[in-house]
Amino acid sequence: MVVDCACGVGYAHVVRLNNTLQRMGAKRVLKACNGPEDGPLNVGCGSEHVQKGISPPKWYSDTPEAFYAASLDGDSDRIVFFSQVKDEFALLDGDKIAVLICDFLQQEVASLKKAVGDSLPPLRLGVVQTAYANGASTKYLKSVLGEENVLIAKTGVKHVHAAAHDAFDIGVYFEANGHGTVLFGDKFYSCLAHADTVARGNIALQRLQLLPALINQAVGDALCDLLLVDAILQLQQRDILQWNGLYQDLPSRQCKVQVEDRTMIKTNANETRCTSPPELQDELDKAMEAAGPGARCFVRPSGTENVVRVYAEAATSAETDALATKAASLVHSICAGIGTPPSFTSSNL
Repeated sequence: MVVDCACGVGYAHVVRLNNTLQRMGAKRVLKACNGPEDGPLNVGCGSEHVQKGISPPKWYSDTPEAFYAASLDGDSDRIVFFSQVKDEFALLDGDKIAVLICDFLQQEVASLKKAVGDSLPPLRLGVVQTAYANGASTKYLKSVLGEENVLIAKTGVKHVHAAAHDAFDIGVYFEANGHGTVLFGDKFYSCLAHADTVARGNIALQRLQLLPALINQAVGDALCDLLLVDAILQLQQRDILQWNGLYQDLPSRQCKVQVEDRTMIKTNANETRCTSPPELQDELDKAMEAAGPGARCFVRPSGTENVVRVYAEAATSAETDALATKAASLVHSICAGIGTPPSFTSSNL
């Protein structure tokens, strides 16, 4: 696996981790690239560059084969994966990571339940996303976990972390930027303790018992997430392209509209609906209906500047562009926009 370390602090740790793996006789080799001496921090490389630009990083020291690759951010709390074969590029962001982990956990919990029987206390496994999660990932997760176990929280790690902690016995959260982790509640540990008295040695039990030692539950940890994802892929005998094929992202657009006063925009708790000005949400609803089945958009005020952030997605690029342009225009006209609102055409994608 090639690891773009964003010319940051993670480079030395990836090198050390790889040396440890080789001493243990592991087959996996981690090739650390873009160290602190190779180039400027996060410039043209790192998880944010790869995720937002949907393009590979700049390789400062060499140009490795990147069929199976990962990009950390500068302080190694975020990670995304990607594959590049000639001109073909595939991005696997935080949504894809959440899907892979939830798919794995669901299978292991089901296997343990089968081995232990009805005496195994039920465990609630769920995932927390933000409104920025691609709708295709949300749909897939609902099909795997059940609609009631997929929650949308306000944007920000502190909000998704709290929701995962409070709602689930096993709570997964990842933002699209690759920041996330898995949390295990008290019921998880008591359930495994009971299972150990009934089915000690069961493979699913052993895997679940090992997870808290691998996962950093306190904060997003790119190296822990790297090891977790790689372990799951090896256990499921999937490569990165098979993982990417679990679902297809919907086209999406993001933009900002400058306004005189961002505080006039109010949203509901998870920022999926605009509550003030009330006429804005009515118009957004009409725009979403016109954009076709499954189309959605939302707007939210920036926390630091007088801009309103707009997100739109739909079934096709053309419908997405039209919806984003319409939503930006509505914000501009209803909320005292400044300058010219952003507009898009399919040729820009």
